[in-house]
Amino acid sequence: MAIVSAIESTDGGRRLRLASPATHETIGEVPVTRAAEVRAAVARARQAQPAWALRGFAERAAIMRRAMNLVRDRQEQIIEVIRRETGRSHFETLMMEVFPALDVLTYYAKHAERILTDRRPSLHLLRTKKLLITYRPLGVVGIITPWNGPFILALNPSVQALMAGNAVVLKPSEVTPFAGALVGELLREAGVPDDVFQVASGDGETGAALVDAGVDKISFTGSVATGRTIGAACGGNLVPCTLELGGKDAMIVCDDADLERAAGGAVFGGFFNAGQFCCGTERVYVQRAVADQLIRRVVEKVRALRQGTSGEFDVGPMIWPRQLEVIERHVADAVAKGATVLCGGRRNTALGELFYEPTVLVDVNHDMLVMREETFGPVLPIVRVADDEEAIRLANDSIYGLSGTVWSKDDARAIAIARRLETGSVCINESSITYGACEAPFGGRKASGVGQVNGETGLRGYCHALPIVIDRFGQKEEQVWYPYTAAKEQVLQKVIRWVWGTPLGRLLS
Repeated sequence: MAIVSAIESTDGGRRLRLASPATHETIGEVPVTRAAEVRAAVARARQAQPAWALRGFAERAAIMRRAMNLVRDRQEQIIEVIRRETGRSHFETLMMEVFPALDVLTYYAKHAERILTDRRPSLHLLRTKKLLITYRPLGVVGIITPWNGPFILALNPSVQALMAGNAVVLKPSEVTPFAGALVGELLREAGVPDDVFQVASGDGETGAALVDAGVDKISFTGSVATGRTIGAACGGNLVPCTLELGGKDAMIVCDDADLERAAGGAVFGGFFNAGQFCCGTERVYVQRAVADQLIRRVVEKVRALRQGTSGEFDVGPMIWPRQLEVIERHVADAVAKGATVLCGGRRNTALGELFYEPTVLVDVNHDMLVMREETFGPVLPIVRVADDEEAIRLANDSIYGLSGTVWSKDDARAIAIARRLETGSVCINESSITYGACEAPFGGRKASGVGQVNGETGLRGYCHALPIVIDRFGQKEEQVWYPYTAAKEQVLQKVIRWVWGTPLGRLLS
């Protein structure tokens, strides 16, 4: 049943053999990059990075546009590689991986220079000085990516780090290493130098080696448990990190919502990528006045979903066998505690061992694992609530806070609810698509992560914002320099009285 298995290697190292989650056919082998090899890769990256930074935005942007052309022209090859590793449908792979890859490459090629150009904000008090803020690349960035979006989740942070002038060492998931390797192949063919972008294949041992290899930042997307370990290691090394971790995203459906659209959004949010989506809908809170109508529509749409391995289908297999065990444990716990299964609730063994039927649960509560732990699978629990207040309270009753959605025809009402949700982002009358909006900073709160990626915030996160303070007038000395005298103190007291003791002074300061 495992799709990753260790095999013996003649060179004393380790290798991993990969099999398709849909067909269990062997799709290839990859070596496990050893700690010494990871350190050597980081050392090469550090040597190559200064020349890459000196190339400037225009040249780096031209390379990203060439990469975009390669992705556009080779989309079928890319889709086939990803499908073999994930078992997803052709359309879902195109929509989830290729389409955003084209957008990411184009957006940062076009906007990185504007976002990272020097800024000259005026100083509110030190009027005899000027301030210049310049964004300097950090150096070498280690990027560790997951298996649920293996191409786009490797490409997106890599493009941002590279456009900021950094070198990158990428460690893709051992479950989907070929999609990560493909990112490296495309970027190198587009013109990124070999040592500026390197891929280290392997498992957790390789990831741990990368964290401790002397990089200048770690960008990690994955589980909460691994994120805590990486965060602790980065803290010990005094290295910045961004951690995009798990989610238990809540969907709030108000009594004035467009129920047909809300039902469609619930089904898409709950079963996209077979539920293996960090911003997938994992909890639905619908107000009682419209609950029966929404549930009926949801069940109709879920029963119409097609599972498969080839041709046109909607829902594929679980990519990682261990996740299937979590799903079955959550559903069994819910049923044992009184939940009702309206559809699904079991494996689809007619298709294979890793397929789980799209499942809708009602009569659920927060005593159940399915409402408290990340399920990360095709399970949609629905809770009836009295009003906005109860929905907000229950949505916030979670250790997670990655994303969420609110559904109402009244934008003001929906925004008021969104402002009160303890989560990293909110979509209104739309499934969680914030990660796909290049301009929007994306990140979690609570156990869902640290820091933000994407947009101006994310791109600048791959730089050190270096403030440079410049004297304007070239006086012989400053009033506060040595020697300290009573006369200087009297002048400083006069400044204090005028700046913070008069209306005009407070206005100008």
